[in-house]
Amino acid sequence: MIKLGVNTVLFKAFSFAEAAKAIKLAGYDGVEISVIKGMCEHLDLDNYKAQKAEIKAVLEEYDLMLLSAEVASLDVQRLEKAFEAAAEIGIPVINVGSGGKSDDERTLKQSIDTLSKLSELAGQYGVTLCCKAHVGAAIYNTPTTLKAIETIKSSAFGIDMDPSHIYRSGEKPEESLPKVISSVKHIHIRDCQGPGPAPGTPAMQACGRGDINLYGYFKAMTDASYDGPVCLEVIGPEQDYASASVIAAESYGYMNAILKMLKSR
Repeated sequence: MIKLGVNTVLFKAFSFAEAAKAIKLAGYDGVEISVIKGMCEHLDLDNYKAQKAEIKAVLEEYDLMLLSAEVASLDVQRLEKAFEAAAEIGIPVINVGSGGKSDDERTLKQSIDTLSKLSELAGQYGVTLCCKAHVGAAIYNTPTTLKAIETIKSSAFGIDMDPSHIYRSGEKPEESLPKVISSVKHIHIRDCQGPGPAPGTPAMQACGRGDINLYGYFKAMTDASYDGPVCLEVIGPEQDYASASVIAAESYGYMNAILKMLKSR
């Protein structure tokens, strides 16, 4: 069964425990813990051993699964710390972007080479490294995603398929997903208002408020029997607790209703 979660970056103004409480009340199965340096570090990679017991206690209190972590950085030293922490705490997936620049063959090759090496390192820790297409990055659409899939041979590599970035690259995510689904091991989800380059305000990133055909996207997921994590990732200005909770709850209701219609939840 598809597991629904929330990236705690939505609650960056609050503690991990406060984020987990709101996420549980909204109905989710789990969390993606934010480890994004300079934005939101609910997991401090330099201090994770001291946080481990507290994180596990919070997850147990709210009966939530730890679905993934978003690190974003491709720094080898930082990612090795992330892999080590993931192995010890029980985080199955680490999510990153590709870096580089769109439509630049040199940086695309560099990004794929880096991801290949990092995936091998992730595999040594029993962790999966997932990369998503990102507006402005070397990997930003389906063709560049397929290039990475074709080149990177590590079994510890996967795709994190975010429909909002694919939509802003000029594609229809519900048509793009089947082309890469065999390599998808994580999905970031949010809606998107307009063609970009930004996805809209945090409120307009709530599932069902924007322009993406999310029903078609979830149907493509379920048609392919995808059963991995689907984590809401909302970026932008800091939200107060009520606003962040509303975005999470509204998105859960929309996604849960679609999955029930598709007999997948």
